[in-house]
Amino acid sequence: MGNTASLKNHVETSRKTGVLNLSDSHLKQYPDSIDVLHSSLRNLELSKNKLKVLPKSIGQFKELKILNVSNNSLENLPEEINCLSKIETLQVNCNLLKSLPPMNNLIFLKRASFGDDQLSIFPEFLCELKHLEALDISKNNITQLPELIKQSKLVELNLNQNQIRKLPSALAQCPRLKTLRVEENCLELDDIPKELLTSSKVSLLCVEGNLFDMKSLLALEEYSIYMTRYTEVKKKMF
Repeated sequence: MGNTASLKNHVETSRKTGVLNLSDSHLKQYPDSIDVLHSSLRNLELSKNKLKVLPKSIGQFKELKILNVSNNSLENLPEEINCLSKIETLQVNCNLLKSLPPMNNLIFLKRASFGDDQLSIFPEFLCELKHLEALDISKNNITQLPELIKQSKLVELNLNQNQIRKLPSALAQCPRLKTLRVEENCLELDDIPKELLTSSKVSLLCVEGNLFDMKSLLALEEYSIYMTRYTEVKKKMF
């Protein structure tokens, strides 16, 4: 933000609109002056700055539905993020996160993005969020998925560019999962469970760039069952 007066004007406008966009404002520190908006702010955009820390006070934005802190230098998130009970969209792409604090209280979270961070373990609590529909956790260092994944209500899961060596058969039990992206991982053909092709709800499976020739996947009898499902979904779209 160029100067204090400009920030003050943004804050005053946000009192009326419920939206504060400080994206690409050259911020090196979280501006404490925006804390006066705790009771009214619904959308907070802090992406494309140089923030290294979010304060505990972030958890006091009780009406917040959208929080975007992508493209910063955050090494962790405060546990108080779990107090954002009305949050629906959380974007934390392109930071330095190695782990996430528990977020079990984010019961209305629909979309979450942690792409291009440094996560090595899939956060199990995400599987228990009943309204979470879309999760982007691509470009991390994740090697495996928890068995608990079968409880997730995800519709779309992006795991591209990780280090996953095996997909659990539990993925096939996800009741709503339609789009699964696992491109550029470390999967052999046998590491893709047959159930995912034959009996899951997945109608878009993206697996290019792994340790097998795509022709060998296409030749599987089980793959033809998946393709029938894929084709049926495509027909309904047009």
